Amino acid sequence: MIKDKVIIITGASSGVGEATARMLAAKGAKVVLGARRADKLRQIAADIEQAGGHAVYQELDVTRQSDNDAIVQLAQNSFGKVDVTFLNAGLMPNSMLSALKTDDWHQMVDVNIKGVLNGVAAVLPAFTAQKSGQIIATSSVAGLKAYPGGAVYGGTKWFLRDFMEVLRMESAMEGTNIRTATIYPAAINTELLTTISDKGNAETMQKLYDKFGISPDRIADVVAFAIDTPEDTTINEFTVGPAKQPW
Repeated sequence: MIKDKVIIITGASSGVGEATARMLAAKGAKVVLGARRADKLRQIAADIEQAGGHAVYQELDVTRQSDNDAIVQLAQNSFGKVDVTFLNAGLMPNSMLSALKTDDWHQMVDVNIKGVLNGVAAVLPAFTAQKSGQIIATSSVAGLKAYPGGAVYGGTKWFLRDFMEVLRMESAMEGTNIRTATIYPAAINTELLTTISDKGNAETMQKLYDKFGISPDRIADVVAFAIDTPEDTTINEFTVGPAKQPW
């Protein structure tokens, strides 16, 4: 059941995060929005409140543990608890390894891997204490298959697959009832392509997304479905993409 659940969403200022925030709030959830662009968050939260929903927001850099801790505290202070965290922030500056875009490599590791670790570390004490909670993370089809140009990005998303699976297993072993769900999207129309600094790769990916891309609402639907699943049930993985894309 989604109504009255307190849900933290990272990367909430656009794309999948924004679509999910709006959808869950419309279904009665109390959403806690985090991203680096506070102005965008302010507008989204205002729209949700104006529509009769409940939303608070806070500027969030997922690479900082203190920011992740603070947004959990904001959720608890505003709504008394946390039920779900959706770790959705991510970057995809793909390039061939020979281009040696090492700054991009490290940024992907910092956001796509360390950002998830920070988010889980922030919420795990609360979930462990209350013996309930749900952690949802956005991976990618690049976390299931290897693609030229996506060695580092794919590596960060492959990491998520193992990490979330072990989190699920350990929760079951420890009796903390923490549910997990990892989402592997294919071509979804978001701002993700704007993070690609390699011109050739950016043009190739843009053509692919122009041909196949579907709305981020489709991923929001999956997040809502995962949350709405009975509390005694975990659906651990969702691979989602355009029906016409041969991913």
